[in-house]
Amino acid sequence: MTQLTPLSNTARPPEPRTARLTRRQKAAIVVRFLLNEGAPLSLEDLPEDLQAALTQQLGQMRVIDRRTLADVIGEFATELEQIGLSFPRGLIGALSDLDGKISPQTAARLRREAGVRQLGDPWDRIRALDVAQLLQIIDREATEVSAVVLSKLATPKAAELLGALPGDRARRMTYAVSQTDAVTPDSVYRIGLSLATQLDDVPDKAFDDTPERRVGAILNLSATATREDLLQGLDDEDQEFAARVRKSIFTFPDIPARIAPTDVPKILRVVEQPTLITALRFASDAGGDMLAAAEFLLANISKRMADGLREEMGDLSPVKTKPGEEAQNAVIAAIRDLEAAGEIAMQVPDEDDP
Repeated sequence: MTQLTPLSNTARPPEPRTARLTRRQKAAIVVRFLLNEGAPLSLEDLPEDLQAALTQQLGQMRVIDRRTLADVIGEFATELEQIGLSFPRGLIGALSDLDGKISPQTAARLRREAGVRQLGDPWDRIRALDVAQLLQIIDREATEVSAVVLSKLATPKAAELLGALPGDRARRMTYAVSQTDAVTPDSVYRIGLSLATQLDDVPDKAFDDTPERRVGAILNLSATATREDLLQGLDDEDQEFAARVRKSIFTFPDIPARIAPTDVPKILRVVEQPTLITALRFASDAGGDMLAAAEFLLANISKRMADGLREEMGDLSPVKTKPGEEAQNAVIAAIRDLEAAGEIAMQVPDEDDP
């Protein structure tokens, strides 16, 4: 019987050249190869410690023979082919991927719990603020910090911000810009991170609208007698709040002051004809501001359509209060829906108006 003998050492397959390389060295070889080939490469999304380690490794490497290079690139390609799914690194990446997919309240809570106060470059958030929000930041920061903020803004917005500041403050901030030449990029980043943290460091609100807008929206659809009674009660309790509520209320008589004539056809197209006829007839019989609102609507559509509506209004029996107010509320609801959809833009009441 033939006896099997073990293979000699020389008969064993040669050890791969990549076996003696660390993963960090292999990563440096791949990065160097891609750079040499002119491939677009961005490592900014890597954690800072990995960026630093990779840079140091690149500085330590010397010469790699062609066979080793081919083995490393082949191994790298094989690993890429085996990847079925990759996940973001850390909570920042996860929140970025889920932006718009989870509720703002949940995202804010996760950022607070993990101590994450920014996503991406904090200066992107600061540059996106309007001048009023930037003024709030400037008011609570030292002049030197304000000078850094001014330097990071786009030139037109920086000029607008300076123009909104008192002269002496604007002059001090402009001079402080001349002292920022020695500020390091790391310091600028940390300033931006601190400011962005302050933007997130606000308590969650249960309601999106202000109290006066919420009360106003309710009173918009309330009966006239109920609305006036409640407003009188608010006047007795808090005149300032009652005044804000009155400004947020939009009722049928407010139509001429708040609606552009060119938007009237859009509004009447979405209101059912019987409802519109009822609302107009009720307003015409009421007279005063009600009649003025009805005439405004009829005056800003075609003469043929207006004549048709007037004829149907004449054929309708006098409208009682409840169905008349319900019909007018339906017109107001249609206007609000068009505004929410961006189809029309309602004019804002003058702050000086009572």
